[in-house]
Amino acid sequence: MFTGIVEETAVVRSIHKASDTMVLTLQAPKITEDMKTGDSISVNGVCLTVTGFTGNTFTVDVMPETMYASSLSILEEGARVNVERAMQACDRFGGHFVSGHVDAAGKVENVSPCENAYYVDISMPSAILPFMSEKGSVAVDGISLTIFDVNDDKDTITLSLIPHTWQETTMSDKRLGDPVNVEADMLMKYTERLLSARFGENISNPDKKA
Repeated sequence: MFTGIVEETAVVRSIHKASDTMVLTLQAPKITEDMKTGDSISVNGVCLTVTGFTGNTFTVDVMPETMYASSLSILEEGARVNVERAMQACDRFGGHFVSGHVDAAGKVENVSPCENAYYVDISMPSAILPFMSEKGSVAVDGISLTIFDVNDDKDTITLSLIPHTWQETTMSDKRLGDPVNVEADMLMKYTERLLSARFGENISNPDKKA
């Protein structure tokens, strides 16, 4: 379990791809200080398991399903990624509950500065848009963010980022058309599931029975 509060941006040092899998080696001086094999690490919002580490680098395996469902498959050596260690029970809870299980890959549609904020429009599959709520939470590339606006007609949400988040995460690297990993608020998803079971239909897709 994560909070969506990015601890640092790691650098992709090597990528070894097979047909439907890959192994990533990432450099992250801060989070490797007390790392152990088997630790869960959020990498751009995807929960991955540390399979080995040395010095200030660590290695993770990416499974076929993760390759298909996230933007990790297009990473290149030298790219920056957002990383966060799993939360501890004694930690302050500064973001929201983030599982690291990506719902879909979204796309950056617009980036515009406004006073001391940056507005970012993200498009996504219409199936997960019902889980988005104005002033609600969403994880984008592992960053816990507040939704500023929801546009159902365009299947987009608008996020408002403060300068600190812009500078300390990979959001400042994004360009129009870039993919991002989107995870809806799990409380919204559980609520939808419970109501679907009770009333016999899927709220986010009325044509699909629960």
